[in-house]
Amino acid sequence: MKNFALIGAAGYIAPRHLKAIKETNNKLIVALDKFDSVGILDSYFPEASFFVEFERFDRHVEKLKRNNVNLDYVSICTPNYLHDAHIRMALRRGAHAICEKPLVLNPWNIEALKNIEKESGRSIYNILQLRLHPSIIALKNKVAIDLHKKKTKYEVDLTYITSRGKWYDISWKGDESKSGGIATNIGVHFYDMLSWIFGNVQENRVHLREKNKAAGFLEFENARVRWFLSIDETDLPKEIREKKQRTFRSIAVDNEELEFSSGFTDLHTQSYHEILKSKGFGIKESEKSIKIVHDIRNMAIIQTGEKHPLV
Repeated sequence: MKNFALIGAAGYIAPRHLKAIKETNNKLIVALDKFDSVGILDSYFPEASFFVEFERFDRHVEKLKRNNVNLDYVSICTPNYLHDAHIRMALRRGAHAICEKPLVLNPWNIEALKNIEKESGRSIYNILQLRLHPSIIALKNKVAIDLHKKKTKYEVDLTYITSRGKWYDISWKGDESKSGGIATNIGVHFYDMLSWIFGNVQENRVHLREKNKAAGFLEFENARVRWFLSIDETDLPKEIREKKQRTFRSIAVDNEELEFSSGFTDLHTQSYHEILKSKGFGIKESEKSIKIVHDIRNMAIIQTGEKHPLV
């Protein structure tokens, strides 16, 4: 049984981490969040210490160490711009870090983390759960088998529309300096998946970049991808709106729809199982997607090249 800390206990994604810690037969001993709406802890670890101030949390972790209570892992569910600092804190305290995506916002932060990882002797893991999804694994295996006989690149259309209310702009997610913008906040795991399956990026173009939507074209070694991301409800297909649904995701590969609407429930727990066996996804696996979203965020918008049908 390993001892865990969790930072960001009141966040949207925290329950998946709490569930994963519980289902892998480990123990949460301390949690932190500036907000105190953390009654969810009662369902998993009611005995865990809880703090709303980082300084008191950090002091508590140090006292645990002095009392010979080892902190083995720190799970990080905080806003994107804080990941870097919280990863560093975890390693300084002698724990491995398990961080939600994106690992960091900028490519240059990666090298510093590599050095800290080496100095501390501890590991940094990133939750890249799409790599564990059965449909995605099947697609990767199919591509690997077909590559030697396929003469052209795969043609891929990626569409992800997940409606968000007015709260989004008020929260940290609506602040690009904190979230990395729309492509980072809701798209980084898709870019990781695409690079994992289709290889290195050869071309990256942005055709649309607004606060609530973005679109562009990515050419990988083995695929040409037109992508569209949005949190604007009006972008939803008519049939989805008529069903009162607020999310639409579609990946079409050579005009064949990839079915992956289900199967997400236990992917965090699977991720934890792999991490606990020292087989989780680390810094190396995170680098490509971080570079992709950084470039999307900073490159000039152009109108040439193949565009997604919704642009």
